[in-house]
Amino acid sequence: MVHPDFAILFVDNPLASTDFYQSLFGAEPVERTPTFALFVLNTGMKLGLWSRHTAEPSVRGECGGTEICFRHDAAADVDRIYADWSARGLRVLQTPVEMDFGYTFVVTDPDGHRLRVYSMSAD
Repeated sequence: MVHPDFAILFVDNPLASTDFYQSLFGAEPVERTPTFALFVLNTGMKLGLWSRHTAEPSVRGECGGTEICFRHDAAADVDRIYADWSARGLRVLQTPVEMDFGYTFVVTDPDGHRLRVYSMSAD
């Protein structure tokens, strides 16, 4: 079997994006250069931030076609994170709402990448 454990976001300014995600995650990157940064999160997931201007092959397309999802156990956690992230000025695409799968909201990072926070329904 082959399972993914690493996602890369192509960003305009890796150093600025690193500051953004460092603040959001409350974690230091394990690598930080002007063109690339890497976070290894306590879930085991690795998140890379690569300059869209130096990535090879060249990056085409726009942001927003995928989401990074953050699962939490309770709707109250979703509300708490929504209050924090909206106060930071993240662009809100969806305010907290109950959907088929659970309670969720969606914001974007400075490059327009979608970030979804959710808690699963009890069913």
